[in-house]
Amino acid sequence: MKKLSLLLILLVNCAFAQVKNGEPVPDINFTTILNAPLKTTKLSQLKGKVVLIEFWATWCGSCIVAMPHLKQLQQKYAGKLQVITITDETVKRTQQFLSVKPSNLWFAVDTSNTIARLFPHQLIPHTVLISADGKLIANTSPELVTDKVIDSLLNQQEVHLAEKKDNTLDYHAIIKKYFFAADTVKSRFMMLPEIKGAPGFSTTYLNDSTFHGRRLTGVNLDLTTLYRIANNDFPYSRMIDKTGQDKNAPSYCLDLIVADKADLLPTLQKELAKRFDLQAKIDPQMKEVYLLKITDAEKFKSISRNTSGKRTYYSRHGEIDQQNMSMHDFAGYLEDYGTGRLPVIDETGNTEKFDIKFSFQPENPTSLTKILSDMGLSLQKQQHTVDMLVLYKPNTL
Repeated sequence: MKKLSLLLILLVNCAFAQVKNGEPVPDINFTTILNAPLKTTKLSQLKGKVVLIEFWATWCGSCIVAMPHLKQLQQKYAGKLQVITITDETVKRTQQFLSVKPSNLWFAVDTSNTIARLFPHQLIPHTVLISADGKLIANTSPELVTDKVIDSLLNQQEVHLAEKKDNTLDYHAIIKKYFFAADTVKSRFMMLPEIKGAPGFSTTYLNDSTFHGRRLTGVNLDLTTLYRIANNDFPYSRMIDKTGQDKNAPSYCLDLIVADKADLLPTLQKELAKRFDLQAKIDPQMKEVYLLKITDAEKFKSISRNTSGKRTYYSRHGEIDQQNMSMHDFAGYLEDYGTGRLPVIDETGNTEKFDIKFSFQPENPTSLTKILSDMGLSLQKQQHTVDMLVLYKPNTL
């Protein structure tokens, strides 16, 4: 029995071992394929074709941006290249996406992330390129796989692509490794350069009883984002960047702890001012906005009112699950994730606290409109004065 158990462990480890460049890729089993002439296939059945595996998600904006390029490659090299996208979302969600965004690519669903374990990564999009004889060429980014690269592979020429090497530590492990702080720490400021391969994020420890509201950690954030956070976390839709910062501008990491919550953002502003020459000002401007309004009082009553008093904060593109949130909070969610970054102003006049949970299709705006209508709410476009955060360099305005 012990020998059998050991054999099973070894088999599992071998099945999920990371593949290195130039090595044969295991015979991947794509068990659920949509938008293709077959429902399942194996990598061995695609031998003779260059295979491009694209890890993506419907909520990933940069993944969606990469899709037209991949579609162009698939069209140009039909019969010689097979692009297979892989998501860990459900079949239903993937089919919803395809119903609005038709494609010539194959869409595989892998909710168990079995295939992803062969090619460890943290950030998407993540591209895996495999030669026609089944060997790994590179873990890379979709924009680096050009027509020239595919031509070279088809002509059996050597190809060298920049490797995409992610830091595979999760959110909590990154904070623990780089920014560990004992519960007894009252104040500190740390600033580090970019953590290569890690995601960009910030947190104020809303669910942490020790550091709630008096600690802020940011990882791989550009300077304008840090200034936006320091100035009361202005939404991107209400920021005007006149600094001339390009996409290759450096990213920074920081960890700030203060004794009093009221000092958190003022301290961050002071620390940034010591190190950088950017300036920020508030400028009221007339802009097109959405007004969040109650349009059906009876339907509005059906929204779940919070009774626990517990505040939760989960949200992302196309999904929300938050407890004890106000309509003002909800307007903020809609501004960040639901309106194409137009400002959203709460005009419901309601001060109650709600538990709100739903998902919608970002690629199909009418799906959100329907959900809001069922809640007795609507978004109405209108010109309105909005405070804008203007970032600039001294003597440039």
